[in-house]
Amino acid sequence: MRRREFILGAAGLAGVSAATFWSEQRIVAQASYPGRAEGHALRDAQAWPEASQTLEADVLIAGSGIAGLSAAWQLARSGVRDILVISGPELHGNAAGASSGALHYPTGAHYLPLPALESRHVREMLAEFGVIKADPFGERPVFDERYVVHAPAERILFRSSWQDGLLPDDGVAGGERAEHARFFALTEALTSARGADGRRGFVVPIELSSSDARFRSLDAITFKAWLDDQGFASPTLHWYLDYCCRDDYGRHYTEISAWAGLLYFCGRNGLAKNAERGAVLTWPQGLAALADALEGAAAAATTTHHATVARLSVTEAGVEALCFEQGASGMRTFRVKARAAIAAMPLFVLAHVLDSPERFGFDARRDVPAYAPWLVSNFLLGAFPLEKTGAPLSWDNVVFEEPGLGYVVSTHQDIRMSRPERTAFTAYNALSDLEPIAARRWLDAASVDELLGAASRDLKLAYGWKLAPCVERVEITVRGHAMAIPAPGFLSVPGRLALRAAPGPLFFAHADLSGLSVFEEAAWWGYRAAQSLIAARR
Repeated sequence: MRRREFILGAAGLAGVSAATFWSEQRIVAQASYPGRAEGHALRDAQAWPEASQTLEADVLIAGSGIAGLSAAWQLARSGVRDILVISGPELHGNAAGASSGALHYPTGAHYLPLPALESRHVREMLAEFGVIKADPFGERPVFDERYVVHAPAERILFRSSWQDGLLPDDGVAGGERAEHARFFALTEALTSARGADGRRGFVVPIELSSSDARFRSLDAITFKAWLDDQGFASPTLHWYLDYCCRDDYGRHYTEISAWAGLLYFCGRNGLAKNAERGAVLTWPQGLAALADALEGAAAAATTTHHATVARLSVTEAGVEALCFEQGASGMRTFRVKARAAIAAMPLFVLAHVLDSPERFGFDARRDVPAYAPWLVSNFLLGAFPLEKTGAPLSWDNVVFEEPGLGYVVSTHQDIRMSRPERTAFTAYNALSDLEPIAARRWLDAASVDELLGAASRDLKLAYGWKLAPCVERVEITVRGHAMAIPAPGFLSVPGRLALRAAPGPLFFAHADLSGLSVFEEAAWWGYRAAQSLIAARR
């Protein structure tokens, strides 16, 4: 962990004396790089030290993100009692969170849409954890209102003032607003459209989507190309749809499959008896709340080692893993022997770990996707900064036409007569204006000052000099391979399809098997891998 001090500029102050005063306000920042050292060790390793011990387990789960946690939860529910989890470099992966005293905030993903009817695995999970209170598999379940995002939910800074929603409306010409309405009418029709196989065209999890060529042909073009083909020309609509792709997939809509772009609007159509359509679920620490719940539900059946798998092999007796951990006295390795295993790790890691990948139909050169890097930056505030005019502070706050993705407020769900004294604004930045490899190189070489400059851009535009006096410190999480990019053709990558069908004793589970980084997809493959493992034993 490194610390630096960053001097926030004083642009926008009228007086020289005021500018001088505010330029002295300092923001203390620190940066963490989960997985960087371990990833470089896997990439550069020529040989590993001799294993110091051998552990045995019934089932090994390699990875503690949502896929691995969902697998452990399902195995434990099915009566499996000897599960060994090798966490990987970061416990809970992209669903991690952090805290400062009583203040909790995400260092990864921060919300979950209301699950669609097809996302039964998520509904089952939410019902067990008390998030769904009644009718979990009905069309309109009843959700615990503590977790349904409270109003005001979203706002956008457009032409120097805030307005409700993320698609600008006030001050936008009538012709543009008509295009907005036409786009949403079109996606509404596509949401319920079904193929010749009877399935909806766009479903989360995507494995349950229709295979009809009417829909699947959209994976051959970009989302931008599809919008152009449909005659959409509204600048605000194009900006908004590009923002949505950067927000969910980490890249511009000129690089994202049209099928994936439409999935964003058509796949997640969950409803609730006590929430508006389009509502989402959130917690102060983001999806770390569900990660903690999954971990707790499987705790009696699992043992977790905070280490990383270096090699994963199928043997006559089951599966064997060589694992490593970095301690005060240097690197230590140990071996794990298990009757069966679930590899719940990203494909770019699997490419370095899996022994004899060809036997599984996996070719790293062909099957590993490109990954979008992210900055997730928590601004811990001792007070709320003064707001510009327009819509009030919301859960999600976005600045129009900026490279950042805005910021969410960790204390938004607090039910209080007045605001809490402290809060965290979590700023997201996908670095989508750089090619992924160039962005990772920049992240690797950038000083904390430079990282903070990128992380704070939206907040500086929203608050100017009013921000710095409120900030206690900033915690920046650098995620060099945050999410797989669903580029055109992602639905038919052969290695991913082959890994899904692995017969065991080694099974695979990660959102990368879907080609995009979404909670429901990660949970689906963990759920499926556990079911396949149990079925193989019958």
